Amino acid sequence: MNMPAANIGNILRPLRPADLERVIGIDSAHVGEPRRRFFEKRLAHAQKHPEDFVQLGAAHNGLLVGFVFGRILRGEFGREQAIGTLDAVGVEHDSRDRGVGQALMDGLIKAMREKGATSLQSQADWTNHVLLRFFDASGFGLAPRLVLERSVRAPLPEPVEDE
Repeated sequence: MNMPAANIGNILRPLRPADLERVIGIDSAHVGEPRRRFFEKRLAHAQKHPEDFVQLGAAHNGLLVGFVFGRILRGEFGREQAIGTLDAVGVEHDSRDRGVGQALMDGLIKAMREKGATSLQSQADWTNHVLLRFFDASGFGLAPRLVLERSVRAPLPEPVEDE
């Protein structure tokens, strides 16, 4: 699917329900398993609340070659300003290094700005070096907060009492 980067700028468009299978296929190639329910839910929520979501696709010769899913958070954690989140991004393998991902990011940032977001945030597995390099090239930096996690299935260890 090799395409020159110069052709990328004119192919961004909103994602359509008919793009679902292609999105799942592109994403599965990156994460190793299909996340059908995640994308179905995102598309359904976006149809009900378009002011809070951005989903763009990049197409070449009518075929979807990349996608980006973002949403707007308003008032989370006591913040007054709207924050954009990048929930998922993917570019088919044969279209990488052709400017598709950067065109998707540019489109996402423009749409987020138009919807009132003041910044864009995302998360990545720290071992996903390809995604981290993409985020770095897209102007992301470390946020001044930590994401903490704990199991809700495993009980906490019993405290040791002093005798």
